[in-house]
Amino acid sequence: MIERIEHNSVLLAIIIRANYKEEGIAFFTPGDFSQQLGYMNRSKGYVIEPHVHKIVERKVTLTQEVLYIKTGKVLINFYDNDQQYLENRILEKGDVILLASGGHGFEMLDDTEMIEIKQGPYIGDEDKVRFKV
Repeated sequence: MIERIEHNSVLLAIIIRANYKEEGIAFFTPGDFSQQLGYMNRSKGYVIEPHVHKIVERKVTLTQEVLYIKTGKVLINFYDNDQQYLENRILEKGDVILLASGGHGFEMLDDTEMIEIKQGPYIGDEDKVRFKV
């Protein structure tokens, strides 16, 4: 299952649930996103030819994060850019989420391990504004 969370026609997040399964390859993000999220299901013996990626200068103006829930359960609250609460979702073991825009906060509902992927270089808290709800 794929879920797109939007507010005022702006994509906030894409969730790929652990039970999602399709044949082949699919990308869920628009081509202009600085973080691309895709899924591959290939059978035994399928070969992806060796390759290197070219050096291509890109400009990243918005940090987008991908979280993989390795274990546990997480409540994710979504906010608009004015820091107003919108809605929430619960993610569980095996789920993946791309946080594309807007604000977000997390509450661990169980002991949880997550893997986070985002663009670099890392600049600490310079790329975020923390707020109270």
